[in-house]
Amino acid sequence: MTTQHSTAADPTHQQGAAASVPRVALVGVHGFGEHHLANLARLEKTGALELVAVADPNPPHPGTLAGSVAVFPDFAALLAARPGADVVIIATPIQTHAPLAAAALEAGMDVYVEKPPVASLAQFEQVVAAANGNGRLVQVGFQSLGSHALPAIREMVEAGNIGTVLGISASGQWLRTKAYFKRSRWAGKRNLDGTDVVDGVATNALAHAVATGLHLAGAHTAADVASVETDLYRANDTESDDTSIIRVRTAPGTTLLCALTLCAPDQLDPTVTVHGTLGDITLSYTKDEVVITTPDGERRESYGRTDLLENLLASRATGVPLLCGLEDTGAFTTVLEAIRTSPDPAPIGAEHLAWEGEGDDAHPVVRGIADLIQRAVKAQATFAELGVPWARHLPPVHTLSVDGRPVAEYQDGSHVRAVSSPRPYLHPVRTLGGTVVTGHQPLDHVWHLGAGVALQDVDGVNFWGGRTYTREAGQYVWRPDHGTITVTGTTAGQHDAREGRPGRLQETLSWNGPDGAPILLEERTWAWSGVAPAIWRLSLDFALSPAGNKPVSLGSPGSNGRFGGGYGGFFWRLPACEGATVWTPAGSGEPATHGSVARWIAWAGTFDGGPATLVFVAPNDAADPWFVRVDGYPGVGQSLAWDSPVIARPGSPVRRSITAFVADGILATPDVETLIHQQGDPS
Repeated sequence: MTTQHSTAADPTHQQGAAASVPRVALVGVHGFGEHHLANLARLEKTGALELVAVADPNPPHPGTLAGSVAVFPDFAALLAARPGADVVIIATPIQTHAPLAAAALEAGMDVYVEKPPVASLAQFEQVVAAANGNGRLVQVGFQSLGSHALPAIREMVEAGNIGTVLGISASGQWLRTKAYFKRSRWAGKRNLDGTDVVDGVATNALAHAVATGLHLAGAHTAADVASVETDLYRANDTESDDTSIIRVRTAPGTTLLCALTLCAPDQLDPTVTVHGTLGDITLSYTKDEVVITTPDGERRESYGRTDLLENLLASRATGVPLLCGLEDTGAFTTVLEAIRTSPDPAPIGAEHLAWEGEGDDAHPVVRGIADLIQRAVKAQATFAELGVPWARHLPPVHTLSVDGRPVAEYQDGSHVRAVSSPRPYLHPVRTLGGTVVTGHQPLDHVWHLGAGVALQDVDGVNFWGGRTYTREAGQYVWRPDHGTITVTGTTAGQHDAREGRPGRLQETLSWNGPDGAPILLEERTWAWSGVAPAIWRLSLDFALSPAGNKPVSLGSPGSNGRFGGGYGGFFWRLPACEGATVWTPAGSGEPATHGSVARWIAWAGTFDGGPATLVFVAPNDAADPWFVRVDGYPGVGQSLAWDSPVIARPGSPVRRSITAFVADGILATPDVETLIHQQGDPS
């Protein structure tokens, strides 16, 4: 399937019909230059151009070129000889692109420059000025932007085929050996002898993923980019990044999340996906293949591609727009500049790597990288925000400690994507022995955030995240109904429980709707203390009041008709756990505990750091059922609105309390009963 472009010609670049066959020079005949030689030979056979000169300090092998093609050791020599070239193709090291392009433009040539076109934003502006000042064209070699799939995808999105766009992602999982980084002096360098290079996974190896993602996000010029966040790492012994997250927010508000690595176990086709409320559109840009996934099923389409050199020649002849003109790579250059000015990539520790192959064929594999990239894409989160062990530590707002040992980190949720209902939470929560017992933005439900308070239906606003279950639809649907819980005040407290004094964090919070208007006001208190050498206690009290003078309904999927789906209120997402058992005084297992009303519920199993037990204790008079998941995912909650809504009225807030005991090792029922008895009534 081929989509024809009908964009009006840009009058500033109209050159008029060529009086003769354009004469082309190629600078750089090795590496990707070999691809250009093959393409030039193809086009020369059709009479579309004439190759008149090449320049390279290592000339091509004898017999590669026709005898009429002049060969020069460098571009300066080529320019001095004046071979009469109309167009020059620059396929040289990154750091040479800008000066060579500027020289060619000043000499009156149009330019085709390989990606990345420049190594800094300052160079970009210089080359743009040279092109405009000399009235010349500059095409950038992002070949994927010649794909006919791109306008087809835009048409699908505009037609509403996948509903409202939630975001765009670019995923790349390649592998590169030690030999790859030995192929040249500049490979793997951020700069070379004081000159910017900015080689890296996002700026060179998988730069097409970034450029294609930006294109589909509608970000072409620098003005189209609102912000760029970088999270850069390296497994190889290089300066540049090889495993990174780049998050771009466009001026209109679209988020592009690029998750890229050169340290995958296998080389996979890179993709760019447009995520919508009704489905996804995924482009394999190296093959121009598109997969459209909706509730109706999956279909595949294949598309053609316009060669960018042919497009440049057509632009010279008739004024048709360039498919990848230099100025339209301003957004990409803004990303490159953010990477250039970022701190050096952080090394990934050897304990998180597996090396495969021998000698120069050896390559590192980041353990679990495929799953991490999936999580990052789905959550629109950086590796640091996901809490990946080898990633930079995301500083918490508060650290909860017991006798100087950190047991929980408090995050305000400000980095969480909007459709996950940003809110404060605790993660990681640890035993005194250091075992992490909370999960965070897991692949199955990326809106699950450690331990905290969340509700899916507050007067129709979703403060839980993800899709909303509605009675009308009888299912979960995406709606623009996500709220945000923000801290409006904090009472100074002791964040380290010492010498019998509990730690305490008291806050006031505002539950704001999608329009930013407050719906609920909350008073929340966390308290914690050590109770035994291997056990500590965490208590939560919260009160929800209407922000205005009208009652507010607090509901759940259960109160909206989903049987057994009464989650909401306090919720604790656990991480992966082997041999998990969950029980109350009356029964064990998910079927017996889910929906039950009991004084306490316990969860025991072996986590990544070792065996641990969590005991959740409700007040004596509590009537809220327990919400329990074991098989689908590990989680425990205290359901505030199990099968009917609860009403918060002015002057009559909805109050809830719960206590959790966090213990190293596996506790049995007698241990739990003794612990609760010794600690007294947690309420």
